[in-house]
Amino acid sequence: MADLGLCQGHQMCTGEAPDVFAFDDDTDLVVVTLEHPDESLRPQVESAVKYCPAMALSIEEEA
Repeated sequence: MADLGLCQGHQMCTGEAPDVFAFDDDTDLVVVTLEHPDESLRPQVESAVKYCPAMALSIEEEA
């Protein structure tokens, strides 16, 4: 999950998990391109969450 209110457009997430995140140049904000990524992408998503300098990303577990 991306909190667009916190996103500062550093784009670290697009480097860590390019299959899940993209950047919208018009809004200067991250875009989640894959809402429910495959479990195989979990390490990349966790890394994106960990290294987001604005702490705008989180992982929501399905119930």
